[in-house]
Amino acid sequence: MQLVFSDAQYWEDFLPLTFTRPVAAMRCGILTFSERWQKILGNNEVSYFTENYLQNKFKNPEDTESLFLVSNFLPTESVIQQIKDLKQGEALVYEDELVAARINMKDFSLHQIEKMTDIKEKLIFFKKPADLFTYNHYAIDFDFELLTKGRTSQELSSTNGFLGDKKDLFIEEGAQIEFSTLNTKTGKIYIGKNAEVMEGCNLRGPITLGDDSKFNLGSKIYGATTIGPHCKVGGEVNNIIIFGYTSKGHEGFIGNSVIGEWCNFGADTNSSNLKNNYSHVKLWNYRTKAFEDTGLQFAGLIVGDHSKTAINTQLNTGTVIGVASNIFKPGFPPNLVENFSWGGLKDDERFKLDKVYEVAERAMGRRKVSLTDDDKAILKHIFDTY
Repeated sequence: MQLVFSDAQYWEDFLPLTFTRPVAAMRCGILTFSERWQKILGNNEVSYFTENYLQNKFKNPEDTESLFLVSNFLPTESVIQQIKDLKQGEALVYEDELVAARINMKDFSLHQIEKMTDIKEKLIFFKKPADLFTYNHYAIDFDFELLTKGRTSQELSSTNGFLGDKKDLFIEEGAQIEFSTLNTKTGKIYIGKNAEVMEGCNLRGPITLGDDSKFNLGSKIYGATTIGPHCKVGGEVNNIIIFGYTSKGHEGFIGNSVIGEWCNFGADTNSSNLKNNYSHVKLWNYRTKAFEDTGLQFAGLIVGDHSKTAINTQLNTGTVIGVASNIFKPGFPPNLVENFSWGGLKDDERFKLDKVYEVAERAMGRRKVSLTDDDKAILKHIFDTY
């Protein structure tokens, strides 16, 4: 049965992260939301009900019987069973929002639903960008169990220092860790396939390092932190999520942040995650077009795909950076850096679209990934529309 991930309720709330992807393609914990549900339900046939301009890259639903699912929550065992037990025309509702339904996409309409059942349990639900890092420790725990149950970790080299229980450490095949310290007393640590923890790193869980990613020499990594695949991370980070294919390889601090793909942070880029007066941090909301109180004392950056900073860049608490922005001018940029900003300051000229393609092709080519026509069309739509 086809698994259809719906963006109907939440896509706009997760901008700028979702300018270039559906909600289900975001990463939190070890996996993306899509990968997590595929693993839970044992379903490889996946499609997306998302914005029209994303549908060429992210497969449209086929006209067939489907499980229609809002992806951005962590289910309990009983909720998983409820989803598996759904019959045609039945749905599950959580806090007055539809989260799962068994319907036919041929004549798509929620009028097909004849029976709705409320989920009574309290769920971890991700409704805005800051929720991704705020609840990331729950997602890491969930995915760790999902991925490692019944499996045996690779041995940790004796050159390393270790604190905690070895059952909370999992090292995939091909990973390398030497002369570093790992502490699982505060949370689980998962090291992906062919990942590398270079000498002198200090890891304090919960932490996940994705396939083919690296912690550079002497890195200081505090949880809950998720580094996706094909990343390079150095310096000091605390409670951040990087979706993948991004480099923050040098000294500098980033905390309580979510960063997309194909970003690059110049040496000694630093972000504040705490205001001098210790008040709650506000973040830009693209839906309401206003800065809104997160209720959080700690919040750093939300960064869209393909954005970059120059060396010695300073970023204020609660800065939101759009897609393909380049920040290189002196001083603090504003708390909202527009898509395609060339410089980072308000009213700066825009990064020309042909140059955006050129830089993206070079950056992606280094990871042996191509910038496709679909990718270009997505970037053009964002450039023309937002």
